[in-house]
Amino acid sequence: MSIPARIKDDLPFLTALRRDLHAHPELGFEEERTAGIVARLLEEAGIAVHRGLGGTGVVGTLQVGNGTRRIGLRADMDALAMPEAAERPYKSTVPGRMHACGHDGHTAMLFGAARHLAATRSFSGTVHFIFQPAEEGRGGPKRMVDEGLFRLFPCDAVYGLHNMPGLAVDEIAVVEGPQLASSDSWRVTFRGIGTHGAKPHLGRDPITAAGTFLSSLQTIVGRVVDPLQPAVVSACFLQAGDPKALNVIPDVVEIGGTARAYSPEVRGQLEAEVGRLASGTAAMYGISADYRFERRIPPVINDRDATTRALAAAGMVFGEKVRTSFPPSTAGDDFAFFAQNAPGCYAWLGNGPAVDGALHHNTAYDFNDEALGYGAAYWVALVERELRG
Repeated sequence: MSIPARIKDDLPFLTALRRDLHAHPELGFEEERTAGIVARLLEEAGIAVHRGLGGTGVVGTLQVGNGTRRIGLRADMDALAMPEAAERPYKSTVPGRMHACGHDGHTAMLFGAARHLAATRSFSGTVHFIFQPAEEGRGGPKRMVDEGLFRLFPCDAVYGLHNMPGLAVDEIAVVEGPQLASSDSWRVTFRGIGTHGAKPHLGRDPITAAGTFLSSLQTIVGRVVDPLQPAVVSACFLQAGDPKALNVIPDVVEIGGTARAYSPEVRGQLEAEVGRLASGTAAMYGISADYRFERRIPPVINDRDATTRALAAAGMVFGEKVRTSFPPSTAGDDFAFFAQNAPGCYAWLGNGPAVDGALHHNTAYDFNDEALGYGAAYWVALVERELRG
């Protein structure tokens, strides 16, 4: 394994930075403290800083030599609206806020790479260090793109990285093709005619219709989508009636959920089929249905050429511990909006064993500080290899 000596020497600082960020978590579009620290440290390293894209986004730019190639490296900064249960010296100081997905580590690793590259300047070209807000479902990258990220900071390729509990800290997975699913939301409102529970024939029962709809929902994946194409449709919200009025059939039932796919074609199928089932069920029961499908995050699909470049860099740091086969996740990541604007590659960095079973978004999760050096070294290798003079 190859971690540059300068990064090894910087690990105590990077660990302290990561733990400070962990103790002071901020939600999406509220990362004022985090963005301020990142901007200050980049400027102290001699890197040009642009603030304000996406509200709290920070972009550091380092141009060296006369190379014309430009690449972007992305780290997310936001935390989650959840409490931290585990006791540790750097436990969250903000009630109901926690870094439960490792974005504190992502931020520290990318800064560590930026500081190393600014000091050594062993490349020729331009690298943009993109510290994005609001990855956790609030749309930070889309807002950055809409506000001109790639117009102000053009990229010939863009790269992302996420920690993965279960992979050893000296392992990384870099795989061509789908990595994360699209993440979309849907909502169906069945509108019937409420009546006395003892006289259902005098109304139109939306609850019975909702039951039929829910039991039919999985036929979309089971009988409509190609069996060789992964997909998920889940109902995650149901609201109807009043528990204090158990003799009343309500007028309205609301149902909501999520849909996941790895291809634009299947994503479109899910949108159409949920709506078809809703309208068909409503017609069968003589009621009406309102349907809304919100396309939130596209799938993350690694570009072939960008993946080849990332693999070469990963090999310089991880040697034989580079995985070229790793199952995609049905979670979503809005890195997809960056990868829609430049060829992209999203890698999985080992975070060690899941301590006490604590995976992402668990109240006991913690980023593994032993991964900091490997992540920073990967970013450095990627820049120095791709932007060779």
